[in-house]
Amino acid sequence: MEEQKQAVLEPIFDKRRNPGKTFSLGLQHVLAMYAGAIIVPLIVGNALGLTTEQLTYLIAIDLLACGVATLLQVFGNKYFGIGLPVMLGCAFQAVGPMIIIGQQHGLSAIYGAIIASGLFVILFSGLFGKLIKVFPPVVTGSVVTIIGLTLIPVALNDLGGGQGSEDFGSALNISLGFGVLAFIILMNRFAKGFLRSISVLLGLILGTIAAALFGGLDLTPLREAGWFRAPQPFYFGTPEFKLMPVLTMILVAIVSVAESTGVFMALGKIVDRDIKSKDLARGYRAEGLAIVVGGIFNSFPYTTYSQNVGLIQMSRVKTRDVIVVAGGLLVLIGFVPKIAALTQLVPTSVLGGAMVALFGMVVSSGIRMLGDQVDLNRHENLFIIACSVGMGLGVTTVPGLFESLPENFRILADNGIVVGSVTAIVLNLIFNGLKYTKPAMKQGDAAEGHAA
Repeated sequence: MEEQKQAVLEPIFDKRRNPGKTFSLGLQHVLAMYAGAIIVPLIVGNALGLTTEQLTYLIAIDLLACGVATLLQVFGNKYFGIGLPVMLGCAFQAVGPMIIIGQQHGLSAIYGAIIASGLFVILFSGLFGKLIKVFPPVVTGSVVTIIGLTLIPVALNDLGGGQGSEDFGSALNISLGFGVLAFIILMNRFAKGFLRSISVLLGLILGTIAAALFGGLDLTPLREAGWFRAPQPFYFGTPEFKLMPVLTMILVAIVSVAESTGVFMALGKIVDRDIKSKDLARGYRAEGLAIVVGGIFNSFPYTTYSQNVGLIQMSRVKTRDVIVVAGGLLVLIGFVPKIAALTQLVPTSVLGGAMVALFGMVVSSGIRMLGDQVDLNRHENLFIIACSVGMGLGVTTVPGLFESLPENFRILADNGIVVGSVTAIVLNLIFNGLKYTKPAMKQGDAAEGHAA
């Protein structure tokens, strides 16, 4: 219990680091997750026929709510917040259900369903937290690997200019994307210390400048954006609570909890912290509270963002002060649309080049968890990894596989992360039950242990 309390109350700010460096690292986190954060309101808003003014509000309030959701998690206490350096953004798996609910029942039903799903997560957070026994290293390592692998296609689509864009795969987009990736690789090979830790940020800045030199920069968002926009509760109307929309968004919330579990466990390993069931419960509770806030301000449900885990792994900066800065910047951007417009100037292909490295680091983090903590000499463990990763990646690359299923089931079946996670959990229970067998100590490790 004392260790649990200490883990939650550990200092957030690193006083040894220059404030300018902390700000730069926080800005890097914002830029890393920014594309994923704004794409959801753009897709949903356009599909539901929102006006330009309504869409501007939706993007601004989404960014503000991302910041609030992040701060709820990072300032952990005994009631809510896991206290890890985790970034939250709108859940992409909610896009399809929100569009369907909006078209069939109206905008008010969307936000009633979001609020109800957030309350569901809060109420059942303790139960979800006790399920940690079904997430031994063979499961969590597989899940983290699946998360990274299923996001790689997203990064490559962005590198090409964004799926469906008129200039997708153009020479300029390919050059910018791979140029940014090459720059990040070179920085991680030859740079040291702080410069290496902000390699992604530098890559995004230089990539944007290069795009401007070649005429690939659109300044329209900056010219049209206003200077201030206050958040307004129930902007799109009073929430309506209808049974099917509520059940649908609860399924989406369960998907988010499954994804967040893998992210929490991966971050725990990165920062050398043993994640307990009570930690998970506080994390789920904060996520549920963030979803409720999103519903009240007519935004979105929120979940953990995996690309920021890759950024922590790459930058090797694990303190929470950087995430506090990033959350504060998101809140500020939400109030000032002009600032939001500045970050919109980063071309999609430039972001895609950086995402290849970030999502790849998530994959390597999962592989490291499997190699360090799982007995890979046991055929059963290899079989669990093979089937779960295969299912997760397969469902992602063949998205029409479950088109004949009812819509509510497709929310779960079409998500490669969920399918792969469920496969890993079920197979682990079949082959290992609730026991956890540590891998045999390697000869080098044994020698180190005796020397100690």
